[in-house]
Amino acid sequence: MLGRASCYIMTHPGTRMRVHLDGGTPAEGRAWLGDVDCHSQSDGDLGNRMQCAVELALSEGARRILVVGTDCPSIDESVLEMAFDSLDHADLVFGPAADGGYYLVGQCRSCPAVFSGIDWGGPQVLVQSLAAVRKSGFHAAILEVLSDVDLPEDLPAANAVLTAGTSLSVIIPALNEELRLPSLLDCLNQSGPHEIIVADGGSIDRTVEIAKQAEARVICAPKGRASQMNRASAMATGEFLLFLHADTTPPPDFQQVITRMLQSPATSAGAFRFELIGDLPSAPLIESLVDLRCHLLGTPYGDQGLFMRRRIFQHVGGYPDWPVMEDLHLVRRLKHHGPVRTAPEAARTSARRWEECGTVRTFFRHQMMLAAYHLGVSAKFIARFRR
Repeated sequence: MLGRASCYIMTHPGTRMRVHLDGGTPAEGRAWLGDVDCHSQSDGDLGNRMQCAVELALSEGARRILVVGTDCPSIDESVLEMAFDSLDHADLVFGPAADGGYYLVGQCRSCPAVFSGIDWGGPQVLVQSLAAVRKSGFHAAILEVLSDVDLPEDLPAANAVLTAGTSLSVIIPALNEELRLPSLLDCLNQSGPHEIIVADGGSIDRTVEIAKQAEARVICAPKGRASQMNRASAMATGEFLLFLHADTTPPPDFQQVITRMLQSPATSAGAFRFELIGDLPSAPLIESLVDLRCHLLGTPYGDQGLFMRRRIFQHVGGYPDWPVMEDLHLVRRLKHHGPVRTAPEAARTSARRWEECGTVRTFFRHQMMLAAYHLGVSAKFIARFRR
C-alpha cells in the first residue's frame, strides 16, 4: 500500500514540485499522482528527512526552496507565493501551525541547525526552530498561522476549509444608490454567493434599508470608495473577493467565471469585459477602447468588477486610501504577482457618467487624470481636477 506523501519540495524560480514519499516507491508515487517528480524519503527523524530533501534541491541548483507538509488544507498558491516573496528579504520563512509546529519552511541558503535537536511533534517545534535560526545568525520571516490536521477532531474544520475553497464574497461600495441597488442585489441573490457585503459611506436615502431587505450584510465605513471596500474586505470570509460598483451588473454565471479564471496559480486577479448599458451612440467605440487597453496593458478598472483571492488582496495591502485612481493603483500592484486577466464574459455598467458629461469631455478628462497619475501627481489633486 502506498504510504503518505509527508513532504513536498517546491523550488523557485521554475516552481518545480517534488514529492518525497514516506512509504511506497517513486514509481508507485507517479502511478498515484501522475507525472510528478517523486523520491523516497531518507531515514531518520523528520528533521533529517527534511534536511536531506533540502540539500538535494540545493545541490541541483535551486535558489529558493519550500518544504510543505500535506496535512494543512488551508495552504493555497497565494500562501506559497507569499513564502517565495519573503525569501527576497529573509534567509528562511516559516508558516506557523496552530499547534506550535509549522506547516511550511522555506530556505534560500542551507541552515542544517534548524532541523537538528528539535522535539518533533511537540508544542515547541517552531520556538526551537526560530532559536536555532537566530543562533546561526540568520533571519526568518513568519507567515500567517494556519491549522493542520493531527487528530480526528481536526477533520470537521479541515473539511470546512476545503468546502470554502471557492467561496465568494461580493463587496459593493455604496453611497445613495437606492435606484440601482435593488436590481443588482436581485441579480446577485439569484446566483447565491457566499455573502454580499454592502459597504455604505453614509447614505441619506434608502440604500441601507434596501440592502438589509435583500439580506445583504451592511457595514458602515468612512466615505470614500477605497476606505469602504477595505473595511468590507477586512470582514469578508470568502476565499475570493469580487468588488462591484453599484451600477455594474456581472454576468449571470459570474461565480463560475471567477472560479475558472482564478484556478490558474499564475493569475493574480481578473475582471469582466466592459459593456455599457444605455443608448449612448459612442458605446461601441468606448467598449472597443477599453478592450484594447485590457488586452495591451492588462489594466482593467473597477467598473469592470475586479476579483481576486482574499489572501493576495491582503498581501498587496488592499486599496490605497485615495479619492480617485485607487483601482488602477491596486491593479498595478497585483500585476507584480501575476497577470490580471479579463474574462470574455461582460459586466454591464451604467453609461450615466458618459451621458451626463459627454463622451469627448469624459474621455479627455480620463486621459488627463491618467497622465497626471503616471507623472506622480497626488491623488487628492487629481480628485480636485476631476470635480
